[in-house]
Amino acid sequence: MRIFDTMSMVKNMDINFDLRSIKEAVTKKNFYIRSLYLIFGVVLLALNYNLFLAPNNFVIGGTSGLALILQKLFSLEPAIFIGASSIVLVILAYFLLGWGEAKRCIVGSILYPFFITLTKPLATLLVPHFVFDSTLIVALIAGLLYGVSNGIIYKTGFNTGGSDILMKIAKKFGKMSEGKAIFVVNLLIMLGGLVVFGVNQFVYSLLILYLSTVLIDRILIGISNSKSFLIYTKEEEKVKTFIMDELKNGVTILEAKGGYSGEKTHVLMCVVPNKDYYYFKETVLEIDKDAFFVINDCYEVTGGKLRRNLPFN
Repeated sequence: MRIFDTMSMVKNMDINFDLRSIKEAVTKKNFYIRSLYLIFGVVLLALNYNLFLAPNNFVIGGTSGLALILQKLFSLEPAIFIGASSIVLVILAYFLLGWGEAKRCIVGSILYPFFITLTKPLATLLVPHFVFDSTLIVALIAGLLYGVSNGIIYKTGFNTGGSDILMKIAKKFGKMSEGKAIFVVNLLIMLGGLVVFGVNQFVYSLLILYLSTVLIDRILIGISNSKSFLIYTKEEEKVKTFIMDELKNGVTILEAKGGYSGEKTHVLMCVVPNKDYYYFKETVLEIDKDAFFVINDCYEVTGGKLRRNLPFN
């Protein structure tokens, strides 16, 4: 089997298709059902924040973690800071990352601080009934809810902005992978929590972050950080252009032969981070509704000119 690297070839090809309209079609696909899941995920995320994270000063990164630090230092209402910072970050995403990225963040960025404010009275009533003998139990419940809620949100193709936007900016301008960008952004915020709230809360926060990450990966179809795709499509050039120009990922062509027909054909191989799974799969299907996939968990990749884009670098 011969393998062809197409990273330099695709740039010089003239592919006449409207990628923007395809992206809009993917965004609109199952929009109302996805919106309901998004709302449910954000409500669960906000309740978890008001019930477990904020009362126990668990700083697990993101703007919500930074809000707890600022509340302790300056008595600043967390919902106000999260809302204001979300607006600023969406504006930054628009100018630095483009409207496509900003659009995926804007709904969640509005809903999250809104539901934090909306669910706070309910959480205030419920907090006295959620008294446990051990802070460890509280941390485990918080990690479970945080992972499930974020997994639901990411699976809709949206996110809640905040550190997700900071991560994408760091990835683009800091020339670092998605995984490193997430790690750096959240580590700085968590170290601030260590200074303000002490070692115990820092250790519990690490436990919550680890547990939630495992759950998010499982909800996003698997236990690995990325997925490897083998794709057979009649729209090979269009799919390659999407992978190279839109996702900024590498793609390899495998020369294959149909077992039944005996016809020679090509199979595309690429690796996609879990967060891009829904967007990638649905866009390829929008380009070619008859595309054939084989999808596997991917634990490690070595080499490749665009290897820095993968989350485990």
